[in-house]
Amino acid sequence: MSDHEVAPVLRIKGRVLVGPDEVRDELWAVDGQITYTRPPGADGATTLTGWALPGLVDAHCHVGLGHEGPVDMATSEKQALTDREAGTLLIRDAGSPSDTRWTDEREDLPKIIRAGRHIARTRRYIRGFAHEIEPGDLVAYVAQEAQRGDGWVKLVGDWIDRDAGDLAACWPRGEVEAAIAEAHRLGARVTAHCFAEAALRDLVEAGIDCIEHATGLTEDTIPLFAERGVAIVPTLVNIATFPGLAAAGEVRYPRWSAHMRQLHARRYETVRAAYDAGIPVFAGTDAGGSLAHGLVASEVAELVKAGIPPLDALSATAWGARSWLGRPGLEEGAPADLVLYDEDPRADVRVLGSPRRVVLNGRVIG
Repeated sequence: MSDHEVAPVLRIKGRVLVGPDEVRDELWAVDGQITYTRPPGADGATTLTGWALPGLVDAHCHVGLGHEGPVDMATSEKQALTDREAGTLLIRDAGSPSDTRWTDEREDLPKIIRAGRHIARTRRYIRGFAHEIEPGDLVAYVAQEAQRGDGWVKLVGDWIDRDAGDLAACWPRGEVEAAIAEAHRLGARVTAHCFAEAALRDLVEAGIDCIEHATGLTEDTIPLFAERGVAIVPTLVNIATFPGLAAAGEVRYPRWSAHMRQLHARRYETVRAAYDAGIPVFAGTDAGGSLAHGLVASEVAELVKAGIPPLDALSATAWGARSWLGRPGLEEGAPADLVLYDEDPRADVRVLGSPRRVVLNGRVIG
């Protein structure tokens, strides 16, 4: 929206889900912002009806990332639009080799919180995705990406060690401690890709803020996560690909393949145990790379399948996720970013798969 354009006055009428237990009958969007006070010009407002949620959050997404690394602007735009049409209006981009800052000028695209580019050990991640470095350079690269990102840094905490033939931790404890301390000094939080068990204790004791995937959580590390308040983003729609990956690597890396199948087999049990222990759980799809965008509804349904109560699974992509990321929901004066549904998503999270209307910055865009 250009400087001379003014967003129309909108009236959202029905059931406005301000919070899990706070419901209002209506809100207004004026100049792209939410108000609960009837504004001047209300008689000419466009009225939309339904069940309103704050714009959904995909807390692990990759705009600007394709099968072989960075993609062009047109492809990045298509990715962001696909997420938007699914109701995802806030993305935590968990690592991208592309510069997507241009999207910040587009009021018709989801808002993105960036973690800079992945930081991985040399030859220990997908080619073309990450900075590939050795431990002695970790602190410097974390400082660099902390300054390039929007308050997050993304490490690759484990990956297959080809000599060992299995998943293994990527970083020595001392370097991880120093790198996380540097990120925190610069005001950034740190997250890490981790499939397996081995890297988790060192990362958490070093002060990490979040773990992506977290399939390697066990009864030994779950209490540690809970005690430190370390969040997880399970990306269950991505973990569903583990059997196929294991089959493809069976001949060359049988130990790794067996491990991947084991992690997959207990994925729901792992997530439910984490939730039961009080570990914060948020919804993320891992879209980008090899996985399609627009899958946030499927991820929330997977959280419910894992045993998380529907209201908490909904919060993992709505109120709770926005609070965790420091972004407002349906609050007075907040950007009018919301999604309307025909039915109550608290009663059945599958409703998220069929948004009726998408409103971004006070404009109906879907």
